[in-house]
Amino acid sequence: MTDKVISGKTRICALIGDPIEHTMSPVMHNAAFRKLGLDYVYIPFRVRTEELAQAVEGIRALNIRGFNVTIPHKVAIMPMLDGLDPLAEKIGAVNTVVNNGGELRGYNTDATGFLQALLERGVEPGGENVVILGAGGASRAISYILAERGAHLTILNRQLELDWAVELARRIRDDLKKEASALELTEEHLSTAMEGAGILINATSVGMSPDNQESPIPAQLLKPDLVVYDIVYNPIRTRLLKEAEAAGARTVGGIDMLVWQGALAFEKWTEQTAPLDLMRKEAIKALERHED
Repeated sequence: MTDKVISGKTRICALIGDPIEHTMSPVMHNAAFRKLGLDYVYIPFRVRTEELAQAVEGIRALNIRGFNVTIPHKVAIMPMLDGLDPLAEKIGAVNTVVNNGGELRGYNTDATGFLQALLERGVEPGGENVVILGAGGASRAISYILAERGAHLTILNRQLELDWAVELARRIRDDLKKEASALELTEEHLSTAMEGAGILINATSVGMSPDNQESPIPAQLLKPDLVVYDIVYNPIRTRLLKEAEAAGARTVGGIDMLVWQGALAFEKWTEQTAPLDLMRKEAIKALERHED
C-alpha cells in the first residue's frame, strides 16, 4: 500500500463532533477510498457547540464534498442546512451531509444503516413486536425506521428520561400512524414487554467500554426465539450479546450498524458502491487495537 498523495484535486470528506478522538470513521473511509482508487481523503475535526455555525460555513466555503455529524451536533445542525432528506426531517436528526456546489443537504444514515444491518442478517422487522431500550438520539432514528417498516414498538427508558420515551412514542403514533408505547424501564415492565417480543434492541450506552461487564437486561429474559441487537460496538461482543448467544438467541452487533451507516454515507459522497466487507474488516481491526 502506497502513501496517499494529496493534491489540489483531492476531494475532502470529514467528521465534525466533540469528542472525535475515538472515531472509527477515518479508518473505514480512507481504506475504502484507497480500495476504489478514489482521490478522496477523510479527516475528523473537533467542533465545539459554539463553533458549529462557523464550521458549517467553512465547510461550504472550502467545498468539502461531504461530512458526518456526531454528538452533540446531530439536531443543532439541521437549521444550518439548505435541505433535508424526508427521513432525516421526520427523525429530527442528521448524521450525514452532502455538499453539492455549496448546497448542503442532510441525511440520516444511522436509521437506514441500522435497518440494513438487520436485513443483512435475514431479519425482517415488519410485523414484529420490538422492545427498544433507551429514547435518545440513536433510539429516535431506530424507532422511526422500524415503525416505517411496520414493527410494533415498546420503548423503555429510565425514569429520569421517561418523558423522552413518551414523546418519541407519541410522535411515531401521530406522524406515522404506527403502534408505539412507552414505559419506565423497570424489571416488571421489561419482563412483561419481553414476553411477546421478537426483537430486543439496546439503544443505550450500557455495556460500552470501559463498563463492559454491564448489561441492560437480566440474562434470564433472553430466549432462543429472540433477535438481540446491541448498537454498542466497543467492545465488539458486549455482555448482552454473549448472554444472548448463550441463550440461543440470534444476535446483531453494533459494528454492523457502524459500518452500514458509514457505507451509505460513502455512497452519497462518491456515487460509488462502498466496499462493505473491507470497511467492516478495518473497523474491527481498529477496535481490536483499541481494546488491546
